[in-house]
Amino acid sequence: MPKIVVDVMPKAELLDPQGKAVAGALTRLGKTEFTGVRVGKRFELTVDGDVDAAVLADVREIADELLSNSVIEDVVNITVLDEAGAHSAAASGALA
Repeated sequence: MPKIVVDVMPKAELLDPQGKAVAGALTRLGKTEFTGVRVGKRFELTVDGDVDAAVLADVREIADELLSNSVIEDVVNITVLDEAGAHSAAASGALA
């Protein structure tokens, strides 16, 4: 069964306390090549059947209304994975 992956990130203009904590830990570990970290969320929705335009429209609606808080987060990517976990051409890519 195919999966649809939805990535949600804090809005760029907002502080990210989790990301700041991870960045501080990386510095303490001597990993100074990393200058910033942002922590987001990944959702995997398993689809029973084919992924078509109607399913993708439903996922976009679900992502905007349920999976993200539009005040503080952006849905940054919706990707379709095939059964092997490879990216499908159906809906991969960043959202505007």
